[in-house]
Amino acid sequence: MTTQTTDLNYAAPHWRRMTRHPALMEYRRLYVLVAIINLAVLVAGLGGGQWFDGTAFRLDTIADMALINLSLGILIRQQRIINALFWLATRIPVSWPLWIRWGAGKVFHFGGLHYGGTVAGTLWFAFLLFAMASDRLAGSPQVSEITLALSGLMVILMCLMIGTALSRFRTRFHNAFEKIHRFVGWTVLALFWAQTVSITRDMGVPLTETPAFWMLCLITLSIASPWLTLKRVDVGIVKPSNHVVLAKFDYGDTPFAGSSNAISHTPFGEYHAFANIPSPDETGYRLAISRAGDWTGAFIDNPPKKVWVKGITTSGVARIEDLFSKVVYVGTGSGIGPILPHLLKRKVPNRLIWSTRSPRKTYGDDLVDEIEAHTEKPLIWDTDAHGKPDLSALALQAVRESGAEAVIVISNQKLTRKVVHDMETLGIPAYGAIWDS
Repeated sequence: MTTQTTDLNYAAPHWRRMTRHPALMEYRRLYVLVAIINLAVLVAGLGGGQWFDGTAFRLDTIADMALINLSLGILIRQQRIINALFWLATRIPVSWPLWIRWGAGKVFHFGGLHYGGTVAGTLWFAFLLFAMASDRLAGSPQVSEITLALSGLMVILMCLMIGTALSRFRTRFHNAFEKIHRFVGWTVLALFWAQTVSITRDMGVPLTETPAFWMLCLITLSIASPWLTLKRVDVGIVKPSNHVVLAKFDYGDTPFAGSSNAISHTPFGEYHAFANIPSPDETGYRLAISRAGDWTGAFIDNPPKKVWVKGITTSGVARIEDLFSKVVYVGTGSGIGPILPHLLKRKVPNRLIWSTRSPRKTYGDDLVDEIEAHTEKPLIWDTDAHGKPDLSALALQAVRESGAEAVIVISNQKLTRKVVHDMETLGIPAYGAIWDS
């Protein structure tokens, strides 16, 4: 055990504290960028007659803009695309300047493109509905009543999805958000197919000759792909305490460090993603599941013998460690789960700060011994014995002592944002989950 000796207040420039504030994080910058591009296209099109030719609206170009944005919003969340983005970002050599690697490490903020694309796509779709209705009222027979009805229903459902995805609703009613996003999303996709077939018939254009048909094929495959790999697998449970279980899987899949899998009790039920803990000398993987709500509580109290696994192994925040010569990991409680595989892998030198209640009593001697054996000078802070630490001060002290280039934080939202902000205002790259889904 060490003491906290570092004062963070000595050298945080005011401009940096402002520019690195969570309100200005890359996630938000990306969706603002999407908004600016769409606004520029809209304004340019108003002057060039791209949306209205003087007698009727250009439904094809408006529909293309809606399709482009919705495709961006949906495809950027596809698991294989996520893995590809992380793979590309981590190809940058450690020898490159730190500022380049710092920016590349923010790859997990791609959710800003999801949010920006879906909101912009919905607005363009609403514009398309307005254009079709206006033409119809002006006496133009371009679109049928069924096309208008399908389009109107789609706009209503897409607005419902956006409204329930806002952070206030999503945080308070997460289960409802998940169900709405899934089942309403599937309904919108079916309506999109019906609307596309209807509008191409109205226009007298062969369906397969439209961009919408091929993009819908791609979107449908993207949405369906996680369900095509759905499997029911055996799970072995080790329960060191009533606060946490270690779930062991070995069904032929040994995932990479820095990844996660989603599991559920039922095939179309509530899915929860947990960081995979593979061991270099064993097949399969473990998940550390701690009590953090009704679902995890029920899992711990009544451990299942089988669970459903959906989708493929997907990259997570900690995978960006490959961009740095040495990192400091800061974790609290079950946040050790995403960190442990990197300690076991020993690819990137690291220092660990882990703050948790009675670590050996809660997580078991075996897990704590495993942690201590696989990292240099780990600081395991027992909050029951010593109270809550200043994690920012401890992280800065570890960076100075070890010469680490970056800090990776796995904790709750409040602590994660605080530590990331504190480190980045001091010029230290820092990363942590952004709770965008």
